[in-house]
Amino acid sequence: MTRAITLRRQLVTLVALVTTLVITPMFTAPSALAEAEPDSGSSSGFGPVTALRAENRTGASHASHASNTWSTVATGFTGTPGSTGTDRSTGITWTGTWEAAASGTAPALPGATVRNVVHTSVGGRAARVRLTNRLGTGPLQLGSVTLALQLPGAPAGPGAVPGTVRPVTFGGARSLTVPAGRDVVSDPVALTVPADASLLVSVHTPGDSGPATFHRSALQANFIAPGGDRTADESGAAYTTTVGNWYYVTGVDVLGSSAAGSVVALGDSITDGTGSSFGANHRWPDRLAERLRELPPERRPGVLNAGISGNRVLREGRGPSALSRLDTDVFSRTGVRTMIVLEGVNDIKGSPEPTDPRDLEDAYRLLVRRAHARGIRVIGGTITPYGGHSAYTPAGEAMRRAVNDAIRGGRIFDAVVDFDATVRDPARPDRILPAYDPGDHLHFNDTGMRALAGAIDLTALVPTGAARYR
Repeated sequence: MTRAITLRRQLVTLVALVTTLVITPMFTAPSALAEAEPDSGSSSGFGPVTALRAENRTGASHASHASNTWSTVATGFTGTPGSTGTDRSTGITWTGTWEAAASGTAPALPGATVRNVVHTSVGGRAARVRLTNRLGTGPLQLGSVTLALQLPGAPAGPGAVPGTVRPVTFGGARSLTVPAGRDVVSDPVALTVPADASLLVSVHTPGDSGPATFHRSALQANFIAPGGDRTADESGAAYTTTVGNWYYVTGVDVLGSSAAGSVVALGDSITDGTGSSFGANHRWPDRLAERLRELPPERRPGVLNAGISGNRVLREGRGPSALSRLDTDVFSRTGVRTMIVLEGVNDIKGSPEPTDPRDLEDAYRLLVRRAHARGIRVIGGTITPYGGHSAYTPAGEAMRRAVNDAIRGGRIFDAVVDFDATVRDPARPDRILPAYDPGDHLHFNDTGMRALAGAIDLTALVPTGAARYR
C-alpha cells in the first residue's frame, strides 16, 4: 500500500514536470521521403561528399551540409540525450524500451482507431508514449489515445488484457492537436509494463489530418477499427482490418530503477528485420534484447530499433539519411548510452554507385563525433555480404571490403562488431552462409538474425566506469 501511494505521488509529480518534446523539421517536403521501394537505389538529398570531408576536418556543423536535417528542442524533463534519463528532482529513471523510426506516410484514417502492437525490451512501473506528425503536411488531431497489455494468444489479436487499458494524456488532456513536423511525448501512464511483452497503443483520429506518418515495415500485425473511437475497448471485436505498419507511434519509455540506459540500433532493412518471421519479434535487436535479459538488472539496457528499410548513410533512400535522422531517432531518445551502426550496403549498391570508400568512412566519423558530443558510445558493424543479390557488382564488393577494412582498423568507432565475419560463407566470402539466407542473398532469416545478435560483445554496450567513450 505504501509503495503504491509513493508511486502515485511520484507520477503526479512527473505529470507536472513532463511537457511536450518538440522536434521541428527544417525542410518543407516531408511526403517526398516516403515512396522509395525497399532497399531502392533512388538518389536524392545529401550534398557533396567533399563537403562532408571538409566538415570532418574543420568540425563544422552537419546541419549546413544536409538537405534534410532535424533539430531537437526540448521543454520540461524528457531525459537528457546520452544520460540515464533520470529526473534529478525525484531520482526516478526513465529508459527507452521500444522504438520505430518514422519512414514515410500513408493515407489518413479519418474516424478510425488504429491499434498498434509494440514489443518491449525492458519493463517498468509506468510508461510514456511517443507519437509523431513528423512527416505530416497539416495539424494532426488526436481524439483519444490508450495504452494496454495485449491479450496473449496464438495468433495474437487486438484484444487487451482485462483491466489494463489506460488513457494516455498530454499535459493532462485526452485529446491533442500536433502541428506538422512535430513529435510529442505523453504524460506518465500508470501501468506496470513487463519486459518481453506486447503493448497496445491505440490512436483515434476523428478527422482527415492529411498524410499519416508511419513506419512502413512493422513485421507485425496491427489492427484498425474503421468506425469511431474504440481506444477504450478491451475486446478486439471492432478491429476488423489488419495492417503491417505502425501508425503515429514512434516509441515507448518505461519507468524503472535500472541505470543501464538504452542502446539504439541504427540501420537499414537488416536492422528493420526483413527476412525474419512475421510477428515473431526475431529481428536482431529483438534477439539482442533477449541476450541482455540474462544480465543483472543494473546492467540491462533497453534496446531501441531505429532501422528503416532502404535507408542509406549519405543519401535519402526510404526515409531521411542516417546522418540527417540522428537527432530524431537517436539523440532525442531516453537514456541512450550506446549506438550500434549497421548501415552502408544501400549506399554501396545504390545509384549513383559510390567509388571512394572514404565517403562512407568520413560519414561514419561525423556520426561518431556527433554522438560523442552527447556522451554516446558508438559501435560500428561491418557491412554484411550481398553476393547473389540482383544489385551485386564486383565494384560494389570491392567497395564493401575496403569500408570493412577501415571499420576493422579501429580508427573510426569506439568498438567493432564483425557482422561480416559472422555471417559470410567461408567458401564464398562475398555471400551470406546459406543457413542464414532467406533467399534474396541480402537479408537474414531467423537463424541469421540470432547470429548477428550473438556477435555483439555485451560488455561493450554499457561500459563500466566513468568514461563512456574514448
